[in-house]
Amino acid sequence: MFDFDMLGLAPALNDALKRANFSQPTPIQNKAIPLALEGHDILGLAQTGTGKTLAFGLPLIDHLLAQPGKPAPKTAKALILAPTRELVNQIAESLRNLTKKTRLRVATVVGGQSIGKQISFLSRGTDILVATPGRLIDLMERGAVDLSSVRHLVLDEADQMLDMGFIHALRRIAPELGTPRQTMLFSATMPKQMEELSQAYLSNPQRVQVSPPGKAADKITQSVHFLSRAEKPGKLRDILSRDTDALTLVFARTKHGAEKLMKGLVEDGFNAASIHGNKSQGQRDRAIKAFRAGEITILVATDVAARGIDIPGVAYVINYDLPEVPDNYVHRIGRTARAGREGEGIAFCAPDEVDQLRQIQKLMKIEIPVASGSMPEVAEPKAPRKRGGFRGRRPQGTNTGRKPQGSKQRRPRRRSAA
Repeated sequence: MFDFDMLGLAPALNDALKRANFSQPTPIQNKAIPLALEGHDILGLAQTGTGKTLAFGLPLIDHLLAQPGKPAPKTAKALILAPTRELVNQIAESLRNLTKKTRLRVATVVGGQSIGKQISFLSRGTDILVATPGRLIDLMERGAVDLSSVRHLVLDEADQMLDMGFIHALRRIAPELGTPRQTMLFSATMPKQMEELSQAYLSNPQRVQVSPPGKAADKITQSVHFLSRAEKPGKLRDILSRDTDALTLVFARTKHGAEKLMKGLVEDGFNAASIHGNKSQGQRDRAIKAFRAGEITILVATDVAARGIDIPGVAYVINYDLPEVPDNYVHRIGRTARAGREGEGIAFCAPDEVDQLRQIQKLMKIEIPVASGSMPEVAEPKAPRKRGGFRGRRPQGTNTGRKPQGSKQRRPRRRSAA
């Protein structure tokens, strides 16, 4: 393990790290930064909360500081793509703290904000552009941004972007980027599609991995409560009442469910707010800011926030509803135990969620300790019946609605009166 000041970073970066009280890199930073400084493409695998932003941010800024000249109007020198507005804002905030006393500018473009204002500040050019793919394509189609000067591309939380149809957006964006360029791809999980993505867009990448894909941070204590859906509200209030000052993130499956849950908690005297897709960007930003400051202690969210909340003080993550996608469980509980702290991930599992729990445990290769209740006896889901017709005789009671070929339709047998 080495200190940041042993990396040979630009003096301005070393000063920024000292101001932020960063002295030693995390394992993913320890492995990725030297390779990225040498100009290699990077395929980085590490669970959330391990410092991936600095792993790509420090070498990126160092390269840009060494390049003379300001960006031309409408252009950017580096592009960072992320799946959610919250993550874009979090990345940009971290980078701005590092570039505060330099000539570099960091800009963001996300949906839910004034596209006119985004067009205005992009007209002046920027060094680093952090964007969600959808809004970036909108700006490209309006001629508001020119990506031909981009020589550094970062794909952060790329596995979630794949789930959101990102591959189609990347096919639209990538041909517009400058070449040659350095590409860094970071992810917490490694589905097969990710391998294909890396082969298509990275050139001889250096693979850096600090934990098996799908593994949660070591300092997260996990547990599961088996209970009915009707019992969930009471169990949640019981847990929240034990430590009312702790920052707690509660995940619900749907936007409606998150809002209803939040309002019920507020009615019962809990200090709660919510963020989900039906909230405006301003409402989401204000809720996260209040949560970060401790003005609210409970934040109810959908998975839109799973990758975008970087708040070191989150003590508990409660999966009120288990996610449909097992990887999302890893990202959810990764919102706690950040920056070397300890945290707790609590899951509620109703009888109809047992299969989701099994998939999560299969992904993580662990048995989550049971805190209360017991796993219901739920049969394994049956394999779907293959199409292509029945074998042998058609079961009684089935009706295709077609007449047998070469035969007349039989009349129903007349029943005698009893």
